[in-house]
Amino acid sequence: MRHSISYFCILAALLSTAYSCQPTPASQGTVQLNNPMPIKFGDPFLLHASDGKYYMYGTSLGDGFEAYVSKDLTQWEPCGQVYHGGDSSQWCVDCFWAPEVYERDGKYYMFFSANYRENPTKELENFKIGVAVSDSPTGPFTDLYNRPVFNPEYPIIDANVYFDDATGKCYLYFSRCCYKHSVESEVADSLRQAGVYTTIEESWVYGVEMKPDFSGVIGEPQLLLCPPSSLDDRQSEWESRSATHKEVNRRWTEGSYIFREGDTYYIMYSANCYQGKYYAVGYATSDNPLGPFTKAENNPVLQENVSNGGRVMGTGHCMSILMPDGERYCVYHGRMSDNPDERVVLMDRMSVSPEGILTVDGPTVGSPQ
Repeated sequence: MRHSISYFCILAALLSTAYSCQPTPASQGTVQLNNPMPIKFGDPFLLHASDGKYYMYGTSLGDGFEAYVSKDLTQWEPCGQVYHGGDSSQWCVDCFWAPEVYERDGKYYMFFSANYRENPTKELENFKIGVAVSDSPTGPFTDLYNRPVFNPEYPIIDANVYFDDATGKCYLYFSRCCYKHSVESEVADSLRQAGVYTTIEESWVYGVEMKPDFSGVIGEPQLLLCPPSSLDDRQSEWESRSATHKEVNRRWTEGSYIFREGDTYYIMYSANCYQGKYYAVGYATSDNPLGPFTKAENNPVLQENVSNGGRVMGTGHCMSILMPDGERYCVYHGRMSDNPDERVVLMDRMSVSPEGILTVDGPTVGSPQ
């Protein structure tokens, strides 16, 4: 999630420079990956395209998205701005967040969140999900439809798409925003009784089947994940840290990413405030892409290490990528303790054990992989 604790989106007027999108040739020998990576934005998404190159997209611009390209994941070159939004003729106004790009049938499709121009009640958060298309991973991407994919009554962000090639179906996952979504729970009661907050707002993750041409959804969205309601739920402590540590009166479940390993669907998600120290990642499993999902006992699988003498905090909004050699990696953003206002991209090994337990070997800094 990208909005500030004050709930206003502060836009930066950024100028984009055109670059020749050609990565520097990698040196001979074993490639070593070092964190943090030389890319400074949030909500990273890594695409391994059919041309053999890696493309990184993320949240950084006030009027669209930029990308980086690499042959070896160590040396990166900027591609400039690959999508421009906010024009008066477009559906999307501002707050361009969390792009994900998928290669399908020779085309590249970018799903992203932005504020919807149609806002008759003048909501402070009016986020919807759109899709843009290009013939190249470096763009330019143009709106496939000059409207959101669909228009629920509440604001939504953090699109993630799963393609089931066996059935031909595709699924859209997203997060309902915390905005105006006050939820009663034992956690909320305890904070109210302690005089910390009078209300607690929550964001929830949903999934829904999407039309193959991305023009809309099929059926009603299904609630997949939300913060625990009871204090004795073992997930409550780590998923409520931003509220219990008085960062903000919100509990998040956002930034979902789904993949399949064997017969099991794994959905990774982030909890707590993306601006704070306690942003962290957990996961849940199901035998169906639309759930029900069960949260894992070993959550969180990725969190700050400053409290243990490390340098990384605010770890979240992750995705998983399976490399050609069969190794799986987790790509996410974090904040370094010596510069907590800047988000950087990190990438660490992750694995799923034969017993189905997901682990992430991070966050790491300064240890070559």
